[in-house]
Amino acid sequence: MKYSLFIGRWQPFHEGHMWLINERLKLGKNVCIAIRDVETDENNPYPPEKVKANIEKELKSLIKKKKVKVIIIPDIESVNYGRGVGYSIVEHFAPRTIMNISATEIRANLRKSGEL
Repeated sequence: MKYSLFIGRWQPFHEGHMWLINERLKLGKNVCIAIRDVETDENNPYPPEKVKANIEKELKSLIKKKKVKVIIIPDIESVNYGRGVGYSIVEHFAPRTIMNISATEIRANLRKSGEL
């Protein structure tokens, strides 16, 4: 089974991320969400295991249907390929409402409310 791969920190998983994933799902594609194993800090307040648990909770029904898979990968510095080897690189252009979502602002609001 093939998957559309999305690599990110997902700190936290938000509406913009869901929009991106839905772009592939509505084309009938499966999605693999790869969580980079980054050290916790100001911009990455959640350890990868917590990120994975949060995403799996949010996407429980899609995971159960085997439409979405969530994995943790080592932190990466680049994505590379040498020639056409059976997959594509696809860029998605989100509407302004999605582009304006800021995980930095979401984290700041979570800190203010005491949720983080």
